[in-house]
Amino acid sequence: MKNLLVSLEHAGDFDEIIDVRTPLEFAEDHIPGALNAPVLSNEERVLVGTTYKQVSPFEATRMGAALVARNIAHHLETTFSDRPRNWRPLIYCWRGGKRSGSVTMLFNMIGWQARQLEGGYKTYRRATLDTLVTLPKAFSYIALVGPTGSGKTRLLAALNTAGAQTLDLEALAAHRGSLLGAWAGVPQPSQKRFDTLLVSALRTFDPARPVFVEAESRRIGSIALPLALLDTFHQGRCVEVISNPEDRAAFLLHDYAHLFDDPELLKGQLQRMIGLHSRERITGWQQLVDDNRRADLAHELIERHYDPAYARSSRQHFVHLARALQWNFRPNDADVVDQAKALLAELDSSALAVV
Repeated sequence: MKNLLVSLEHAGDFDEIIDVRTPLEFAEDHIPGALNAPVLSNEERVLVGTTYKQVSPFEATRMGAALVARNIAHHLETTFSDRPRNWRPLIYCWRGGKRSGSVTMLFNMIGWQARQLEGGYKTYRRATLDTLVTLPKAFSYIALVGPTGSGKTRLLAALNTAGAQTLDLEALAAHRGSLLGAWAGVPQPSQKRFDTLLVSALRTFDPARPVFVEAESRRIGSIALPLALLDTFHQGRCVEVISNPEDRAAFLLHDYAHLFDDPELLKGQLQRMIGLHSRERITGWQQLVDDNRRADLAHELIERHYDPAYARSSRQHFVHLARALQWNFRPNDADVVDQAKALLAELDSSALAVV
């Protein structure tokens, strides 16, 4: 089988990449563009593992072989029924073991030029982590810095529409970053999946052009940002996004509408702030929820929670914040793309280079 092994650097030489792990493993993360054709279902993998521990390795292997054979037969009759004779697939599993090995061997017996990824997904994962140490440093960043509600995410999207290179970390992490920032009904990706998505995004950028990114802390919800990325854009240029209090409150009411529409959920989220704020203050905010005083709560959160947190973190992290271009932004207006174009023009004409 050694002559059927190939290294990760040759993955692009194949017609298709086939991930034969379970759907759960595939959902956690996978090589970009891979097709999932599991040789064991989620339940079957658990059953084989339990048999291995409670009965014997031999019985588990015999059971697994029968299950894998049936599932491969099913894929041959369905998923791969239209593949041509000269098809060249690359097959991988968790660590380049029996699952991918059995598929690779059988595919070659059929006549396809199948190869097995040496080391499997684990090799890919190590390569991803290594890439995240170096690749983020290849770009120059312009960080959009500003307190919650100033519309940084909306400005970032408008900059993208205007033709700028943008890295939307909150979109990749499926979270707005703040304590109340969970997306309604959308789970966050795994850390592994986020890392894969981040590398894929970075590889689309031109190093000769700046990349706009929203200022973030070390964590976005449950996701940790790579230190190489944080360190690089913390050392780079900044634009301080400024919006008036009324615009910020209106923006929060719109972006966090799912929370305001679910009072019990919102009160539960506020309860998590105990430790950051006194119980009396939290109780007062929860009373505003009960009274449906949404605007008052938005102003309270801005003044007493978000702004103090922003003042602490921004001064600590962004080296060139004192020299940042201050940009007045109206996040609720219809002309946000025109505002973004004006910002790009201002950046082109101003001396923002870091010295």
